[in-house]
Amino acid sequence: MSMILAGEPSGPPPGTEPPADGGAAAAGGSAWRMILSVFVQNRLAVLGVAIVGLMVLFSFAGPLIYHTDQVHANLSAINTPPSGAHPLGTDNVGYDVLGRLMVSGQSSLIVGVAAAALATVVGTLWGAVAGYVGGAVDAVMMRIVDSVLSIPPLIFILLLASVFRPSTGALIVVVAVVAWLAPARLVRGEAISLRAREFVQASTAMGGRRTWIVLRHITPNAVGTIVVQATFEVANAILLLAALSYLGLGPAPPATNWGSMLSDGLNYMYEGKWWLIYPPGLAIVLTVVAFNFIGDALRAALEVRLQAR
Repeated sequence: MSMILAGEPSGPPPGTEPPADGGAAAAGGSAWRMILSVFVQNRLAVLGVAIVGLMVLFSFAGPLIYHTDQVHANLSAINTPPSGAHPLGTDNVGYDVLGRLMVSGQSSLIVGVAAAALATVVGTLWGAVAGYVGGAVDAVMMRIVDSVLSIPPLIFILLLASVFRPSTGALIVVVAVVAWLAPARLVRGEAISLRAREFVQASTAMGGRRTWIVLRHITPNAVGTIVVQATFEVANAILLLAALSYLGLGPAPPATNWGSMLSDGLNYMYEGKWWLIYPPGLAIVLTVVAFNFIGDALRAALEVRLQAR
């Protein structure tokens, strides 16, 4: 039975790295095939992937086919109902609503995915370090998480949004500042469990550096939890962006997103101008629900994998 080598404190030498999952690569590949098999058998998951794919095509490929001016206002065609020239009508400054919906989708999806990715990376590293190191370091790091969690998310976001100048980059950071807390807590729990595993203890005993162990062992073995949480973070980020835009803290026009479109449209709720309200609202609901379908299916597939161990 061969020893699992961790190498020198700076990392193991080439060719002696211990497997990240503590087992054979073939077993890992088989586990991921099991996850994929369970995932594709979930009809809601497949529907969620289809909706997300359609939203991406609609938002990024749509403007290449359906050309509209989303920069210059057209005051001669304000709030016109759907017609052959404008399938979803125009808004309060004359923008074509269908074209506006496509451009808004780009902003909403970019901010949602980027904020979720940033939050997941920060939360994963924070939780992995806290869970693996433990002791006073863990206590201090998690008290910071608890302190931020004690502040209602929307209030915290409003405070940050009022400090930063509204822009796509600023919104990504603002949303991520709140969103990283959940991944941190989840990954910490995984790290506490993993640090008792034989391959982690062997790397520690052989002098492996903490940074190496966190990046090479703890984080890869928590990837299932990380991926599942990331899908939910995208949905949450899109909702948070919509809430900020609804409250007037989104990017200034002509920049737009689904939340700002919905906010503008609600001003005409009682005037029968449904085309200003339902399209952006439906886009937000469909996208958020689709990501939740995907997250639920991934979580179920991961549970099947764990039960099969």
